[in-house]
Amino acid sequence: MTRIIENLSEISANYDAVFCDLWGCLHNGQRPFAEAVRALETYRDSGGIVLLLTNSPRPAPSVEVQLDGIGVARDLYQSVATSGDSARAALASGHYGTNVFHIGPERDLPFFAPDPSIPGLENINRVPLDKAEAIVCTGLFDDQTETPDDYAAIFLEAKNNGLDLLCANPDIVVDHGDKRIYCAGALAAEYTARGGTSHYFGKPHPPIYDLARRRLSEVAGREIENRRILCIGDGIHTDILGAINEDMDSLFISGGLAAEETATAPQPDPQKLETFLSSHSLSPAATIGHLR
Repeated sequence: MTRIIENLSEISANYDAVFCDLWGCLHNGQRPFAEAVRALETYRDSGGIVLLLTNSPRPAPSVEVQLDGIGVARDLYQSVATSGDSARAALASGHYGTNVFHIGPERDLPFFAPDPSIPGLENINRVPLDKAEAIVCTGLFDDQTETPDDYAAIFLEAKNNGLDLLCANPDIVVDHGDKRIYCAGALAAEYTARGGTSHYFGKPHPPIYDLARRRLSEVAGREIENRRILCIGDGIHTDILGAINEDMDSLFISGGLAAEETATAPQPDPQKLETFLSSHSLSPAATIGHLR
């Protein structure tokens, strides 16, 4: 059974670093959560390393700029690892061809920007669907109005042409302010359901954790054992499943995506939390309503 805690400080001394999710944990897409910021500041000031681990399809520098814009100070964290970085490396390998059809909003175009640290990315071209060798999905064209059903015609043509889909953000949904919107993971799941093949590079899949550990080692100047890393997140099938698969402890934020199911107000109802976790056959090391 998971342990319900009141503050991160109750368990933080057991870990040299945290891999902290963004949406639903540190911010809601519009503003940072003050208590979460204070909790990470306290952890950082005690000597802990804060690495932001996100399923954002954007490169890390672009995410840092996004965080600047909503008021998250750069000295709060020491590094960032994104699913976009993992997917960009896979795309640059040439395994999926060089001509790709992009599904996603204009704001995700930094995904395709050349990067000296990722040789081969400069060879990738965005082309119309009928000219493509693969699909790169960073999100919906308009996540404020569209659903996966709006992509039926695109997916039919792509499947008939034998195109694989690279999913740069495995999240299914995210809460933007008070509105829940679909992410690239919802489109990838829909494409798979329609007979296509999707490939994932963010949480809970291994590539993003390999990237995060490399960046953590760069910051720490040494390799940190998995048992000394705490993964913080509100996604049961991304943050928590990924941590368990990687043999890391996790802190489940029940007041994010699962707030209703766990009756979190401000802490989760113990019985509803246990029912929720049992239904997914997952058990995080600890749970808290909101990061604080």
